[in-house]
Amino acid sequence: MPSSDSRHDKVSGDPIVRRGAAVEPIMHRAARIEDAFHDFRARRARKRGFLATVVPYTGYGSPSWVRILGRVVLAKEPRPGSRAERLHRRREESIRGWRSFISVPLAETTVTVEIEGDRHEVTTDRGGVIDSVVPVQLSPGWHIVRLSTAESTRVFEAPVFVLDPKATFGVISDVDDTVMVTALPRPLLAAWNTFVLDEHARVPTPGMSVLLERLSAAHPGAPVVYLSTGAWNVAPTLTRFLSRNLFPAGPLLLTDWGPTHDRWFRSGREHKRTSLERLAQEFPGLKWLLIGDDGQHDEDLYGEFTVAHPDNVAAVAIRQLSNSEAVLAGGRSKADKHRELSGTPWVYAPDGAGLSEQLTELGLLP
Repeated sequence: MPSSDSRHDKVSGDPIVRRGAAVEPIMHRAARIEDAFHDFRARRARKRGFLATVVPYTGYGSPSWVRILGRVVLAKEPRPGSRAERLHRRREESIRGWRSFISVPLAETTVTVEIEGDRHEVTTDRGGVIDSVVPVQLSPGWHIVRLSTAESTRVFEAPVFVLDPKATFGVISDVDDTVMVTALPRPLLAAWNTFVLDEHARVPTPGMSVLLERLSAAHPGAPVVYLSTGAWNVAPTLTRFLSRNLFPAGPLLLTDWGPTHDRWFRSGREHKRTSLERLAQEFPGLKWLLIGDDGQHDEDLYGEFTVAHPDNVAAVAIRQLSNSEAVLAGGRSKADKHRELSGTPWVYAPDGAGLSEQLTELGLLP
């Protein structure tokens, strides 16, 4: 019988069990508490007649595989076409941000995925999130994936963008303070904008929707991926915001809310880093235009990525949160420094119009 002894994990302080050469970390205490709380809420919700409901997100892929994204939560299902359904839809679209974080997720739930007549089964993670790759045979362009659970008769549709293997250009854009004003460098204002404001009160960053739309028109078939440290809970709100403000459609890559197996909260910075690496591996023939802002970690992360993958970056565009002369001068000097490190062009401007002008000079816009 293999020997075992009890020690403590350096990150969480929780005990770990060592069996032979293998080390199995015990889930972080906060994650165990969160799971127990969700189980309690799920039992109460089911007593009230709530059923497993799929919240579909936009996916992406190639002609041979697609990444299916979504979330399963417990919710009441009003009868289709009823007054209750219309009221529910209006209430959803005027929801305050904090309500997005109180839905009850369903972990380890089987979801049936139907694509062009083929069926696959995927399973949600402990946060109720669907994030699975399934084999397909699809033509480039937009397709519809049908998602369902055994508990409900409803079928939910999710758009999926299949990238043309001949494509050579794509766009990866941050969300907070890049396409939408959230004031993340100012925590109290950011919290107000995120959790209190009505969805329709969110303000788009000047000129950014025009910039992204021009890029899509100049590069037909180019994917537009929105990469954010935000939680999956707000994906429906962000999707409606992007559509309402005429941003091009594309998948949102967000992160789960709350504790992970080894820490109190997952790292948004690590989420962005691993997402960039994954996209580079999935589409090695693409050159990405990376768009972000100078208020968080975008410059550092994009700088690391351009050095590690110089052949996968067309340029980096950084929206400056201040448009003072000093900041503009600093932007130019930082652009020169970054270009020296990787050879990748960097541009800085306080809005989409300024970035458009410089991207036109680089030949990325007509």
